[in-house]
Amino acid sequence: MHLPAEDRTTSPYTGYTRAHWETAADALLAAVEPWATPDRALYHLPGDHVSHSGHLSDGLEGYARTLLLAAFRKDATVLGRYADGLRTGPGGVWPNVTDHSQPLVEAASIALALRLTRPLLWDRLDQPVRERTAAWLTDALTAEPWPCNWELFPVTVGGFLLEIGHESEEARKAVDRGLERIEVWYVGGGWYTDGDGRKYDYYNGWAMHLYPVLHAWLTGDEKLLDLYGGRLEAHLADYAHLFGGDGAPLHQGRSLTYRFATAAPLWLGALTGRTPLPPGETRRLASGVLKYFLDRGAVDDRGLLTLGWHGPDESVLQSYSGPASPYWAAKGFLGLLLPPDHEVWTAPEEPGPAGRADAVRPVEGPNWLLQSTRSDGVVRLHNHGSEDVRYDPHYTRLAYSTVTRPLVSPPDNTVTIGGDHIRSGIVPLGVGKDWAASRYTVTSGAGVTSLVVADGAVEVRAHLVAGAAPGTEVRITGWAPGKNDQSELLASHGLSNGTSEDHAQTAVTGLTGVTGESPTLFVAVARLTGDPDPAPLVDLVTVEVRDERELSVHWATGLLRRFRFTAPQDGPDGTSWPVTPD
Repeated sequence: MHLPAEDRTTSPYTGYTRAHWETAADALLAAVEPWATPDRALYHLPGDHVSHSGHLSDGLEGYARTLLLAAFRKDATVLGRYADGLRTGPGGVWPNVTDHSQPLVEAASIALALRLTRPLLWDRLDQPVRERTAAWLTDALTAEPWPCNWELFPVTVGGFLLEIGHESEEARKAVDRGLERIEVWYVGGGWYTDGDGRKYDYYNGWAMHLYPVLHAWLTGDEKLLDLYGGRLEAHLADYAHLFGGDGAPLHQGRSLTYRFATAAPLWLGALTGRTPLPPGETRRLASGVLKYFLDRGAVDDRGLLTLGWHGPDESVLQSYSGPASPYWAAKGFLGLLLPPDHEVWTAPEEPGPAGRADAVRPVEGPNWLLQSTRSDGVVRLHNHGSEDVRYDPHYTRLAYSTVTRPLVSPPDNTVTIGGDHIRSGIVPLGVGKDWAASRYTVTSGAGVTSLVVADGAVEVRAHLVAGAAPGTEVRITGWAPGKNDQSELLASHGLSNGTSEDHAQTAVTGLTGVTGESPTLFVAVARLTGDPDPAPLVDLVTVEVRDERELSVHWATGLLRRFRFTAPQDGPDGTSWPVTPD
């Protein structure tokens, strides 16, 4: 991909301007064109990784997701190619929209694209083509979605059909029904769970906020925009902290192959005027994401987005991932809807949170603690509230970062009790200015109450294990180091440091101890840092344990923090221990 020369005057952090986004969009659209069928109704991108929905559905996905990119670009010539596909796709080669089917997802992208580009595309179609397209989309109004962000796909289709006056009553019902259903998943502070349970990840931004806010904005409903836009604004106050100094998003959750779709909510806030971020910071974060992936091989030598993270990488895929799935990265180009003279394009870039100062930030909705360091730009997420065992290890580990990825074996950032490290039934116990805590159970039924306390790049991790047989081995692992980062894990209480002098190896293989006759506390000090010569861990923090229940953390800065694992308040087996900070 041949990008314009960098502009380090307007964009001192990334060098990227609107011209870089336009060039990237044009290059991605040009690269997929040879893979369209002769009638341009399907895009069968190369590769032998077929999704569980099948080859035909994957071809529709290729059409719909690249159409969305073309809609943000608003290039009449390119949109004309997609108009050709509409002549034979709906009512023809496209699979029908049915309950729980992938075409429901793609119908939303098509409807949104048609709504955004109506004068350039929809209004220029012949009447029979419009009728067949509207009829195909109509099935999305009554098709049953999976109970998660999918509830918003009928909303998105309904919004477009309402605008063109097609099946208005059913369209209105679909909009109202979908918006009502997601309401029970809003937990406050700008955060939704993606369906029932505690599923928190980037779907908050690129789905749960994107569709309602865009619908309200396109409808011109100020009351609705105040509701959903206000939630977006609250979300962005946290969301800005999820990006590393190098532009990397946190490596957590599913569908990571969508890559720079993570920029979508940043642009959405600017587009609708519902953002707490200065325009220069918005562009710096969004452009940082695009640059991060383009610099690291996300696009192959044919100009196609690969199924992976940097390059091809099956570890970040799900069964629904097909060759064209990465093109939901198109959502990251939402900023092209903003005119070139908008301040988000003209203001000088400003640093994001990870580039301004060391910070520890509690996030109450998901019960996360975010920890970032300015010197290396690393962001760490301490997870004490997000869970979706279907996609372990990308949800249920104790910690994630912008420079590491979960290891399968041995598992990183886990507590293993008698060979069992599966963390399920996570119950948040709260977050504070520098701490987070939760409890959960492993398969055997043993309970773990976990606490993390953070300062700078250093973490104190404490785990109270209850309900395990005396003498059961407990293993604590830390960070699997990134390419240019150091990882350390040091025993503090109840654990053995072993004999290895390789700190990174110790963090991966873990520290061990054994349970006693009663609930047993295990404490370790951990660090993940990109600094080449960090101060010794033993000089930065001292931990004291009293009666296996009280924990004092003395930081080298002079700060003293005390925590107590109080008596069980629920559960006859005594595996539930609340954590109380002083």
